[in-house]
Amino acid sequence: MDKKNNKHEVIVSTEAAKMLVSHVRFLAVVSEKAALNLISEFERNTRTLENLPESNPWLEDPSIPTHKYRKLLFAKRYLLVYQIKEKTVYVDALVDCRQEYGWLLL
Repeated sequence: MDKKNNKHEVIVSTEAAKMLVSHVRFLAVVSEKAALNLISEFERNTRTLENLPESNPWLEDPSIPTHKYRKLLFAKRYLLVYQIKEKTVYVDALVDCRQEYGWLLL
């Protein structure tokens, strides 16, 4: 079987990309190495979604539809929020778990 056919396409939304840039800018003030690390971890984790996006848990909250979004924790404190539609993974948000992100769920 061709492994390429089993891969999902991963699309990072404009909003999620802006969130990444914001986090990287903030980190770069403190440590350029930490900022570059976050970019690498983001890229590595989005690539993992190509093969097994269903392996991460559902994002559960009463304000969102059941089984719409999944979550992936990476780099100790960042959360990728994504949904799967057929063979496409849509990364919709990137949040720092140390911050309040309830607004995202509204």
